[in-house]
Amino acid sequence: MTMLPIQTTATAPVATPVATSTGDPALPLELLELELSLDGFSGDEASFAEAVRQAADQVGGDFLFDLPASGLAEDCLRIAALRVPKGENGAPTIVFALLDAEGATIRVENPDETTKDLKRFADAFVDVLQRI
Repeated sequence: MTMLPIQTTATAPVATPVATSTGDPALPLELLELELSLDGFSGDEASFAEAVRQAADQVGGDFLFDLPASGLAEDCLRIAALRVPKGENGAPTIVFALLDAEGATIRVENPDETTKDLKRFADAFVDVLQRI
């Protein structure tokens, strides 16, 4: 599935659903649903985590944690790790929700080379939770 750019206006920013990982040419349905549920975000940095938590719940996923982006991703204030079902069998996978530098929109990305260490941390976090 190829996603075309969405035109936006200055008063209503809209995230364009695109995959950023090297392995996936487009967002799977589950991630598209997540992206769309975050599309109407009108909060700020303080409400980011709650908005992402609710969106993860809507797609049957889990909110793991959020933290300041601190150079982990370009033009972002915060980054949240989520575990969402992927594919027909619903196997859980780690994705990231990123709050843009203006604090106005949230985009969803698959882990890539720049976030591989954060993905490993998220996997370890899940492993610890499963052992408890």
